[in-house]
Amino acid sequence: MTEPCDLTAVEMRRLIGRKRLSPIELVESCIARIEMVNPVLNAVVATCYDRAREEARAMTERLVKGDELPPLFGLPVGIKDLNDTEGLRTTYGSPLYKDHVPNRDERLVRVLREAGAIVLAKTNTPEFGAGGNTTTNEVYGYTRNPFDVARACGGSSGGAAVALATGMMPLAQGSDSGGSLRKPATFCGITALRPTAGLVPSDKRAVGLTTSSVQGPMARDAADTALFLQTIVGSDGCDPLSYNIDRDDYRVLPEVDLSRLRVAVSVDFGSAPVDDGIRKTFEDRLAQFRGVFASCEERQPDLETANDVFWILRGVLFLANHLERYEKHRDQLGPNIVSNVEAGLAMTAEEIGWAYGEHTRLYRAFQEYFQDIDVLITPGQAVTPTAVEQRNVTEINGMPMKNYLHASTITSAITLTGHPAAAIPCGYDHTGAPFGLQVCGPKNGDMFTLGVARALERYFADKPDLARPIPDLEPLKP
Repeated sequence: MTEPCDLTAVEMRRLIGRKRLSPIELVESCIARIEMVNPVLNAVVATCYDRAREEARAMTERLVKGDELPPLFGLPVGIKDLNDTEGLRTTYGSPLYKDHVPNRDERLVRVLREAGAIVLAKTNTPEFGAGGNTTTNEVYGYTRNPFDVARACGGSSGGAAVALATGMMPLAQGSDSGGSLRKPATFCGITALRPTAGLVPSDKRAVGLTTSSVQGPMARDAADTALFLQTIVGSDGCDPLSYNIDRDDYRVLPEVDLSRLRVAVSVDFGSAPVDDGIRKTFEDRLAQFRGVFASCEERQPDLETANDVFWILRGVLFLANHLERYEKHRDQLGPNIVSNVEAGLAMTAEEIGWAYGEHTRLYRAFQEYFQDIDVLITPGQAVTPTAVEQRNVTEINGMPMKNYLHASTITSAITLTGHPAAAIPCGYDHTGAPFGLQVCGPKNGDMFTLGVARALERYFADKPDLARPIPDLEPLKP
């Protein structure tokens, strides 16, 4: 029998609206699932069950009265432990904040509550989000992959991805700089969208004028991800990249006819490191669905310098975010924070100036690349999940990585363009771990990109090699 927590968010909301599922039932189902598998996985950290139950009871009373219901009414949601939640422990994965309890919600959390979502818990993240390969920190420890607990779940939104994959909650919020939504989604067999920069305003970004860090939705499929996105888009002067949008443009997920799409594919942008096994898996999977498009051609975008540009600009961001902490508390910071700050300090003005100029050149070249295509499809990640204790990928195919982000070039290069990019599941890779695709759409084409993702998920659904992998929960019970 299907448990309420295993339904899609769209179906949950439909049943709640028809009074066939109460928010109380749904919250209790999610809590039961967390208590069943989280002791092994460690995806959920701080919880607020009492408040969630109180909110669910109040919502159930509103349901009985027939009140008008907001879009996420009664749906439990997980909040990444980088985001401030009023009254709920928020550590940013750092011992410096291990007892920190914010006295207010940040903007995104407030918007979710206003949309009717019930904040159920915080999800685990690396220290200050600095870690793309595995999710771990000195406060809460490692989060494990639900398909193989000895392997990594990706980061930095790793706790969210694991919680979604195992039915702990239907929706979870994450963030993404170099791939922090897309990598854990790929490693855990779920769906996520890195939105166009500025579409989801943030009042927490220390450096606002950058395409780097964005907040975004995560769920188990594209339709649920779109439902989440529809509630968090907006215009707000708190974010320098925020722009005027018509929220009505995001109300409906468009139906996309795959047979009309002009698709470009690239396994490595011509220069990004990609594991040979992942390369072969991508080519094998692509052979099974490329025929559904109007055209599908291998085309390499001009992104050869992207890794160097991203690394330098990331150094600047780390100085803005963490230099004071580094100077005062270096001994209490983890290796990823320390190495990034020190890399930033070592960069010259000439290097930084080159990176800013080259970033703009890459952006403009990417706009030209998109003039005669609709979407770009790549592997979701360059590697298969490593051992859970391996914080960084140090080599691919025997080639040493330049830095800990080199292995993420397939996603960080897209970050530089500011384009929306969805991660969607696509069967298993050559090692038996979840495999996924990155679907990059045109600038500002977020709902179109999710429409393509949904159309692909529907096509994949009845094909064993392509369908979304589902973890076996039995081995996860303590």
